[in-house]
Amino acid sequence: MFDVIGKKRWFFAFSLLITIPGLIFILLTPISGGEAGLKFSIDYTGGTTWSIKFADATVTAEDVRAELATLGQPDAVVTKTGKGFFDIRLSKLDLRGVEPTPTPVPTVVPTPSAAPSSSASPAASITPAPSATAAPTTTPAPSATTAPSGSPEASASPTPSGSAAPTGSPEPTAIPGSNTQVPTTGEIGRIATALQEALGPISEQASLSSIGAVVSSDLINQAVILILVGSLGILGWITLRFRDVKMGVTALVALLHDVIVVLGFFAILGTLFNVEIDGLFVTAMLTVIGFSVHDTIVVFDRVRENKVRHAGEPFAEIVNHSLLQTFGRSITTSFTVVLTLTALLLFGGSATEEFVLALLIGIVSGTYSSIFNASPLLVVWQEWEDRRRGRLAAPRAPRRASA
Repeated sequence: MFDVIGKKRWFFAFSLLITIPGLIFILLTPISGGEAGLKFSIDYTGGTTWSIKFADATVTAEDVRAELATLGQPDAVVTKTGKGFFDIRLSKLDLRGVEPTPTPVPTVVPTPSAAPSSSASPAASITPAPSATAAPTTTPAPSATTAPSGSPEASASPTPSGSAAPTGSPEPTAIPGSNTQVPTTGEIGRIATALQEALGPISEQASLSSIGAVVSSDLINQAVILILVGSLGILGWITLRFRDVKMGVTALVALLHDVIVVLGFFAILGTLFNVEIDGLFVTAMLTVIGFSVHDTIVVFDRVRENKVRHAGEPFAEIVNHSLLQTFGRSITTSFTVVLTLTALLLFGGSATEEFVLALLIGIVSGTYSSIFNASPLLVVWQEWEDRRRGRLAAPRAPRRASA
């Protein structure tokens, strides 16, 4: 029989070996100002998102990414969706350059009938009164037709903005943030023009928006709150379910181990390969926490049953029996999930690459921590309590009588 608990020091040492480098790289994130450690996407740092579709269906994401790198956006993230759109994430750009300006209004060319009326507008504004008096005496019908015809022309000439609406250009101007018109001005307009010159015309634009720093800080705060609330909820539920706070705390320590492993791995990848974490990373972490605690609960539930069946045996042996009885189930369950995630990582595309990688690392780490960390920690804590209670309950040796 394999003695897992007897080799717990080796398993603890291995956990330290894989968590300490990750912790170092995580701490490098604030120390280096983001140059090393965790690299955050624009979901956390702010930036511009742009969804476009080219008329040429053969354009690939690599083509767009390479062209954006030449345009001063080497960190741009480009993913191609199933409908042929390219979801582009850029560093934050000022979209105010694409707002409509008042300069096009005076450039509206008036109609030929309105040209003489503008020069004769002063006369037209004076002559309506005589025409009104002459109307009943001479020709009521013509005067009635000339007076209205002069009045709209006279009213249109001082206020050209009113006539500019129907007679202006029918093409709408770009609206920053939620527009569907390809911008032509500002920094984003320069990028759009260069992309069309290199890769062909943009046939459709789905969205253009910019994420600010306030939204990004809110996302970070919500991510931390979600993980903390989830961890505390798990601690309370396990403690209530097994009537033992030691099981809840050791399960939480195993969860902390898994979080550090995943974060540390991404901190190392971010330093060496500029791998970023996005908004889906929080979802991956919560999934890892749930999967890890599932394995831990299976082992702890078997420990509770064996404590009744094997009453009187040392607690370390009871836990070791429980681990061996649930070992096959834990490995089989995790292995099926790992196979699925490996297939997604290899063939799922770049859109979900970081998400699947975080899940894969977290589930492997969660399986390890549930078997080789949580249960041995429970044994260490229980043995420490037994020794402490034994010392307190031990009767004092009687003093020898002095001669």
